[in-house]
Amino acid sequence: MFHKEVVIDGKGHLAGRLASYVAKLLLSGQRVVVVRCEKIMLSGSLFRNRVKFMEYLGKYFHSNPRRFFHHFRAPSMMFHKAVRGMVPRKDVRGECALDRFKVFDGIPSPYDSKKRQVVPDALKIVRLKPFRPFCVLGELASQVGWKRDGILKKYEEKRQKKAEKYHELKSKKDALMTKARSSEGLKAVNDALAKLGY
Repeated sequence: MFHKEVVIDGKGHLAGRLASYVAKLLLSGQRVVVVRCEKIMLSGSLFRNRVKFMEYLGKYFHSNPRRFFHHFRAPSMMFHKAVRGMVPRKDVRGECALDRFKVFDGIPSPYDSKKRQVVPDALKIVRLKPFRPFCVLGELASQVGWKRDGILKKYEEKRQKKAEKYHELKSKKDALMTKARSSEGLKAVNDALAKLGY
């Protein structure tokens, strides 16, 4: 049931649905990492979501602003806040759940070589009708004050090139292995092993 760590690729997911799934996993004791938060989607047009966010930026605490609203601009922290709202964070159980949670913009080095998964119930293509408007969290963040989108694009290009090289090498190795297994020299050995139940 439990895995050491569940790595979820945020691309193409709806923010609220993914957040509810992640919150449930965290409360059950699972460690969760969400990567590529800048590609998470929100229902509603970019203009509408931007208006909502600008209204939220006006909220603050008069006596001590540090005690109340924190206006996160990074897509990863926006998503973290969505998950945080679905967890009872003011008691011990919720605190421990949030300690098991990590969010990242892009895919940093330990997770670029790990297997990533999607949540089918939270995918935009499954949950939102094709004619409905939507926006990407990264675009919204860059319009409300996030300044790291250029750097992130540069790192993503590097990562994709590295991944392509890895895929080419792996496919070549796989082709050589299949060729070796189907060769005539190994047929007698494979037959002997098959008789022994291997």
